[in-house]
Amino acid sequence: MNGYSGQTLIVNLTKKTIETKPTDMELAKKYIGGIGLAMRLVYDYIEAGVDPLSPNNPLILATGPVGGTMWPTAGNGHVFAAKSPLTNTIGESKAHGFFGAELKRAGYDVVIILGKSDKPVYLWIDDDSVQLMDATFLWGKTPLETEERIKKELGDSNIRVASIGPAGEKLVRIAAIINEISRACGRCGMGTVMGSKNMKAIAVRGSGDVTIADVEGFLDFCKVFYERAKGPKTRKYRTLGTAENILTHNKIGSLPTRNFTNATFEGAEKVSGEYISERFVDNIVACGGCPMRCEHVAVVSDGAYKGSIARMEYESVWAFGPNCGIDNIEGVIKAIELCNVYGMDTISCGVIVGFAMDCFENKILTKKDTDGIELKFGNTEAMIKIIKMMGERTGLGDILAEGVKRAAEKIGKGSDKLANHIKGLEMTGYDVRGLKTAALGYAVSFRGADHNRHGAYGFDVGGQVNRFIVEKGRGVLVKKREDFYTIIDSFILCKFSRGLYQNDHEDAAKLYRILTGFDMTTEDMRKAGERISNYARIFNIREGFTRKDDTVPIKSMTTPVPEDCVAKGAVVKQKEIDFLLDEYYEIRGWTKEGVPTIEKLKELDMEEFIKVVKPKIAATPTGGSKRKSGR
Repeated sequence: MNGYSGQTLIVNLTKKTIETKPTDMELAKKYIGGIGLAMRLVYDYIEAGVDPLSPNNPLILATGPVGGTMWPTAGNGHVFAAKSPLTNTIGESKAHGFFGAELKRAGYDVVIILGKSDKPVYLWIDDDSVQLMDATFLWGKTPLETEERIKKELGDSNIRVASIGPAGEKLVRIAAIINEISRACGRCGMGTVMGSKNMKAIAVRGSGDVTIADVEGFLDFCKVFYERAKGPKTRKYRTLGTAENILTHNKIGSLPTRNFTNATFEGAEKVSGEYISERFVDNIVACGGCPMRCEHVAVVSDGAYKGSIARMEYESVWAFGPNCGIDNIEGVIKAIELCNVYGMDTISCGVIVGFAMDCFENKILTKKDTDGIELKFGNTEAMIKIIKMMGERTGLGDILAEGVKRAAEKIGKGSDKLANHIKGLEMTGYDVRGLKTAALGYAVSFRGADHNRHGAYGFDVGGQVNRFIVEKGRGVLVKKREDFYTIIDSFILCKFSRGLYQNDHEDAAKLYRILTGFDMTTEDMRKAGERISNYARIFNIREGFTRKDDTVPIKSMTTPVPEDCVAKGAVVKQKEIDFLLDEYYEIRGWTKEGVPTIEKLKELDMEEFIKVVKPKIAATPTGGSKRKSGR
């Protein structure tokens, strides 16, 4: 088998059974691998309406067809997928490092985890030998401690481990699955699903080879992409890292500040990539087989947070910095480190803390609610305390650990107007009030608020469109970018390498042919990307999601940018969302309510899902595009 290992591992934690079966190659070819194949397999193992924290929610781990190879940025990735306990949508999250390559070399395309163990366990995959191991001694440990103890128990320091921390054990809904200390499958609460199954970790040792159909062609193509990876398209990642975005977004008024109240931050210089690189970066690390070396590791050398160490990415720095009104970079580094210790998504965690601060500033929360903490914007010590309370599910942290949407529902008092999420997933660091193409991308994202599902901010920030208005043509831009992003994440290519694929689907199809030997045209690859996007929509429709869920946070629609900057007065209006959705749905070949049509499913060879959409189409009212969104 070329490109794929040809094996799928099925682990039933309830029955304590482990079996191996051939990978369904027809399904793999249709959905490529990575998020496409993992998400599609979730459907086969779950009924509609299942509680994401029940044993009936499968957790799917998958590699991509380039996994375990030397392809730049791509041989090292893996993805987890399940129904999200944070959103109830299809959930997926990927990470890079070394774990994915090890799993592929152990001989598996997919690991399907079913049921729930009656006691803590970890899965030990040693090539063909697969065992469930007692993890009672690991319960309560951090991901780093877990990794070290497993390696010691198994007597091999080269084993790769992906694990949850205390947050996953306590079912904090933003829990992550961590590998290599700081690389996280962070979004959508995949660590929460693992914790709900009493599974602490997956340890892997692989010694096999990954075969390639056209080795000479693969090596030649690799050389091309290695050269591209050393060029201008990846300069940012190799120099300052993504934290360079802080000053970029501040300059154009798209840096969400103080829980999306402002669009610029007066303390941006103190948390900028330039400031971090000059004063705090101790090392720059690469994933396996990657020529870019983008992981900027910062260390605090003195002061209250001395010894804190964390990987500095834009989203994490933004979430605990500008979003919380904090310009104390040492405190931001400590906050990111704490998320790695507890095993929580830094983005969701920072947005939840910012929400709590906003509630405190607006007297919705008081010191009585916060155990005496002065939870104001800019209070670094308060932020650190709340993160710990979330990770341990104590006091107010127990409510906040439910995610910002559920927390707002529990707190009440109009706090929902301050909760920045889409479909239950916390927003990321792009202020959509002045990024109207991105607003559409966020609104329709199948896993909720996430820039990595659409990348539509690029059209706005890059000046390809007038970012302050909506107009015909935005739907085409978002649809095309979405469909290519699903391909990137199904190969499990690093998003930082997206600019290297100069011909998008054509390059991807060529790579797939070289890897697998399968006949895959550019149009076939384009169709596969569209198929994955449509599948995710169908899963969410089956779970009850409708057009009204395709929107942006209330605050983005009710609070114009207040400060004197280029984005002053910018806001997203309901009529703009309606306009954008109407065009996007039409381009997608969906109904006015956002349901894929039977014709579209037939075109994409997805007839098995007609039974899902047919009753929804029949129930679609005439003039659906004029319906209110509920906001």
